Amino acid sequence: MPWNDIYECMPFEALEKFQLEKLRETLYWVHEKVPFYRKKLDEAGVTSEDIQHLEDLSKLPVTVKNDMRDNYPFGLCAVPMEKLVRVHASSGTTGKPITGPYTAEDLDRWTECMARNLWAAGIRREDIVQNTYGYGLFTGGLGFHQGANKIGCIVVPTSSGMTERQVILMQDFGATALFCTPSYALTIAEQAEEMNIDIKKLPLKVGIFGAEPWTKGIHLEIEERMGIKAMEAYGLTEIGGPGVSFDCEAQEGLHINEDHFIPEIVDPVTLQPLPLGEKGELIFTSIQRQAMPMIRYRTKDITRLYREPCACGRTLIKMDKVTGRSDDMLIISGVNVFPSQIESLLLDIDEVEPQYVIVVKKKRHLDHLSIKVEGKNEVYAAGLEKRGEVEEKIVHHIKGMMGIGVEIELVEPKSIARSEGKALRVIDERPKD
Repeated sequence: MPWNDIYECMPFEALEKFQLEKLRETLYWVHEKVPFYRKKLDEAGVTSEDIQHLEDLSKLPVTVKNDMRDNYPFGLCAVPMEKLVRVHASSGTTGKPITGPYTAEDLDRWTECMARNLWAAGIRREDIVQNTYGYGLFTGGLGFHQGANKIGCIVVPTSSGMTERQVILMQDFGATALFCTPSYALTIAEQAEEMNIDIKKLPLKVGIFGAEPWTKGIHLEIEERMGIKAMEAYGLTEIGGPGVSFDCEAQEGLHINEDHFIPEIVDPVTLQPLPLGEKGELIFTSIQRQAMPMIRYRTKDITRLYREPCACGRTLIKMDKVTGRSDDMLIISGVNVFPSQIESLLLDIDEVEPQYVIVVKKKRHLDHLSIKVEGKNEVYAAGLEKRGEVEEKIVHHIKGMMGIGVEIELVEPKSIARSEGKALRVIDERPKD
């Protein structure tokens, strides 16, 4: 049984009517309260009355990350400051941070979305959950905490870092669920092995992972090394944090909380809408946020949408797991390359660990990829000749599957920096214009 079957199992016709009503309310709201959107909507010549069907979304202008930075910190806020109860923000590593203000009602709705996410992953009142997402400006820590509190389970708010202590607390407190990024889950598993603690013998049964793209290979690696069920949470700071979409027990696509977020798939170049089932860029419009609604926000995430019956009973539309972003794409020898594709191919090689770094350089006028990947202990210890064989094996595998040449360096185990949050997989050393 879903957490909220009224909305999670709503018939499509009723859901569509609800979405249209909330969309029109949101458009009226931002036109009245946010000068940025008033200008954009007026320039497009569109009012809330012009939206008669959900297909009319394509008439509306898109919002991009730079719009949020240009209006930093609260230029897109639709309520007075005295109505806010919290502000989150992105890390801001590539410029001004992205701010996310919330009213009390916004927090309640976010908490509801997170409770649905955790419930669908099997979290129940009797669980002890270890939350290793960072607490603070990042939405992950408090978002997961709020959802777990709503369900009523025990939360161990360890936050990120101090991995040895994470393992000890997991063992001593008897955690049954783990919340973190997929890359940090592998770091925890590795630390437990070093401490001679068999994590598979602990009460831990499920992990809910998100905040970074992760491939099916990493998914299986986590399940194998930790002896748990790996579930997914998808979201982004710009539209409210995690809880936008989630795995159910069927694990055949992520259900989107459509009563809060209307998704679209568009061609990332032309921005023309694509039909259900076609892969493209994901766009979201939030329809229940007060403080900072987003109209057609370009996520840059590449996925597809599809509506099909699910064994769990939910009628919410599904999206595929996101394994790449349009702005992460590299063009190597005329071939479009996503880091997730490289990761999948590396995980085909038995002799390496799932720890790697892609370095992008400019050689003459062409982009060049070199990859550092950790060899397993016994492989690295076997010497230069064995390492060379494995490096050549990887080069041939990537060349055969993707048609590009890469330079591979098999490096010592544990020599690549471990992540306590989002993993840094790509280092771009190309000169900046």
